[in-house]
Amino acid sequence: MQPSLSSIQSARQMLTKHVPATRLIKALHLSELSGKTVSLKLETELPTGSFKVRGALYTLALKLRQASIQEVVASSTGNHGAAVAYAAKVLGIHAKIFLPEHCNPMKRARIASFGAEITEKGRDISHACELALQECASNPNAFFLNDATDPDLPSATGVIGLEILEQCPLVREIYVPMGDSALIRGVAAAAKQISPQVKIIGVQAERAPSYYLSWKRGEAVGTESCDTIADGLATRTPVQTNVESIRELVDNVVLVSERELLLAVDTLLLEEHVLAEPAGAASTAAWLKSGNLLTSANEVVLVVSGANISRAVLRRSIQLDK
Repeated sequence: MQPSLSSIQSARQMLTKHVPATRLIKALHLSELSGKTVSLKLETELPTGSFKVRGALYTLALKLRQASIQEVVASSTGNHGAAVAYAAKVLGIHAKIFLPEHCNPMKRARIASFGAEITEKGRDISHACELALQECASNPNAFFLNDATDPDLPSATGVIGLEILEQCPLVREIYVPMGDSALIRGVAAAAKQISPQVKIIGVQAERAPSYYLSWKRGEAVGTESCDTIADGLATRTPVQTNVESIRELVDNVVLVSERELLLAVDTLLLEEHVLAEPAGAASTAAWLKSGNLLTSANEVVLVVSGANISRAVLRRSIQLDK
């Protein structure tokens, strides 16, 4: 189900108590390259360094109004876990986060810094999710906050769409990283209800293309693996209702390679002075790859969704043979 404009506005009213609107800045280098006005929506400025904190705060606050819970549980590759840990700390309950083995060390450290209990087990996010569900099944006072399936959460990510349309009223295309799809479903729902002519372009990693394949076919298409440097995009088991939503809301989906993601990280840092992790730089990667060739829009916004990059990956991007 797509969030209504009224539910997005309600989410915004609640979130203003905890997080500010993020800035939209002109990308001077990308604009000069393309001859278009390209702007960056800096979700990296939020307290946990990614957009995920919007959904975690809003959804957990709603749940606490509706039921008596003592613990929030989540599975994550990092950013959602940090967001849930932060929300739990702000709202005063315990958080338990399940991470896959060999996760991003910077993201793990950020989760720990907010006082959450961490279990690191499973080869990918799908296995970590199974463990989180088992934990909740044995604890009636626990709430499993799943950002891929929670019905309230896209109202919070929709606030990003509201902010973009206010900050850039003439925008005609918005590029959005697409992992579990909660971000793009919220942004697209807000944008399409306010300005139906705005086109929404999703971006996935070539090595984690499950939602791209599903968007094309109109049904959930899983993949055997999701081994990408963009851990925030690493999904392999799409949800059918999410697929139906993105089929309605998303105008195009672009796949980007590992090299293109690293190049985008490098370009944002050195040319635009913006730090982004590979998933956060995915929209820029898609724009550099094909945006200027495919669009007639003069005003374009790229959502920079996260900045929690490891030192090793950052070094790889800077040392990339251009």
